Formats: sequence, C-alpha cells, structure tokens
Amino acid sequence: MRQTLTAGIDGSAESLDAAQWAAREALLRDLPLTLLHAGYAPAFRTRPPEAGATAEREDHALDTAVRKLLAGHPTLKLVPLRVPEAPVEALLAAAESSQMLVLGSHGFSGFAGFVVGSVALDVTARARCPVVLVRAGERPEDEHLLTLLGAPSARTPYRPVVLGLDLAQSGDELLAYAFAAAAARSAPLRVLHVWRLPLLYAHGRVHEPLSTPDVQAVQAELERALTDALDGWRDKYPGIEVTEHLVDGRAAHHLLLASTGASLVVVGRRDSAGPRLGPVTHSVIHHVTCPVAVVPHA
Repeated sequence: MRQTLTAGIDGSAESLDAAQWAAREALLRDLPLTLLHAGYAPAFRTRPPEAGATAEREDHALDTAVRKLLAGHPTLKLVPLRVPEAPVEALLAAAESSQMLVLGSHGFSGFAGFVVGSVALDVTARARCPVVLVRAGERPEDEHLLTLLGAPSARTPYRPVVLGLDLAQSGDELLAYAFAAAAARSAPLRVLHVWRLPLLYAHGRVHEPLSTPDVQAVQAELERALTDALDGWRDKYPGIEVTEHLVDGRAAHHLLLASTGASLVVVGRRDSAGPRLGPVTHSVIHHVTCPVAVVPHA
C-alpha cells in the first residue's frame, strides 16, 4: 500500500498554501509527507540580481517550505525531495508511489485558477492516484464549522465531505477515498447523485416525456441504487454519518452549491476516459472554492 502523501511546490505562496493543507492531511492520516520541488537547475545568470529574483526564490523554495511546515507542524514526518525533471513528469512519477498528490491553484502555471494547459490540469488528468487541488489562501479554519462566537477554529468539528457520485460510472476507489476522508475528519459525508429529468423519455420518442408515474418509478429506482451503492461502505465505516441526496438538474451546479458548506469535494475521473477530465470535473475544479479531490477509478 502507498504510504506517503506528496505535495508539489515551486516557491510561490499558492503552492505553500497547498503544502500546508497537505501537512494537515498527512497528520490526520498519520502518514509522512513528501515535499517535491521539480525543475531544472537555473542556468548561469548574467542579468542583474534583481532580475533573477524569481529564479532565486525557486532555488530556496524547498528549504523555505520545510522550515515553515515544521515550524507549524513539529510532529510531521517530512521528506524533502528535489528532482531535476520537468514538473509534469516528476509529479506523475511521484503519483505512482503516493496515496495522494496535492497541488496549488496557481503555482506552476502562473495563471489564476486551474486553466487548460496548466501543469495542475495535466497532472490531474493523468495521475494514477487522487489529486487534491487547493485554492490560494486556504486556511485551517476554512475546513471547520463556526463556533458559538461565530468564528471557526481548528478545534471545532469539520465541515462535511461532499462526494459527487455517478451511479452509472462509479468505482470503488472513489467511494473508498470519500469515506476515508470523512473518517479521518470525523466529518459527515454527503453523497450527491444528480439526474436529468428532461432527458428521460418513453420508448425513445423525444416528443413524449415520461408520465408522472414513470418519473416517480425511475426516481425510486435511482434511490434504491444509491442506497445499495453505499450500504457496504456504511458497514465498513459505521461511525460516519452518511446522507444521500438525489436531485434533478446539472451536476456541476449542484456540486457548486453543496461545496459552499464543505471541507472537501470529491469527484471521479474514469480510467477509461484516458488522459482527460470530464465536463463536470472540469467545471468543479474551476469554480468550487474549497479543496477538490479528483480520484481516478475503474
């Protein structure tokens, strides 16, 4: 079994926020954290020192991150690793031996958010382990519920974990990750399955929508399927409060709504889809403001 978490850093404040989240996650799961800085050594500089400020920052990125993480988490088992490879290749290689990979929102690409063509998207679409994407400015208290005084703290309960589940294309890896994440936080797990009522028609004739009894029958069947999909996992994690939500509409929209009160949103990426992200996952990682875990599954 893979026995480490890996966070990629590049010297930016955004990647350090992701590394801080990864450190907290490693402590929750009692795992070591590998802190990976990838990239080729900068060439000999002929420019004035101030023009090389970015390269200088990257030179010291790993050392700086190690000092900051250990200062805030003295019991963390931290493994610093500097790899002279291109970031995408280095991160994908690290994913082969990691339980999860954690990346920041800007960092490698220099753009705001996860944009097409960025290292974060490329790695997320190809990694063999779950990839967690952490927004810039993520704080420990953002994962927790409000106190009676109105301010969250690391001592209050965690906000729920939200799982977006496609009943037709879900794998055990996705459910295993979501339940383990909720268990590590002692947090409730909200499982959301979205279906599209306008797409359900009788006998393939698009001009004849299903009747109300037919719609109710389909909905009841989906409810049973959702319960059946979760029953075995409820038995494995009896201490986790699990709620099922079957809603009609657009999946990305409902996941965005659910994420506003979540500590983590979990979505899947099918192995059979190849090195690409589906439209729902793509939308979620662009718009959801809490950390998003993208889990590859069969």
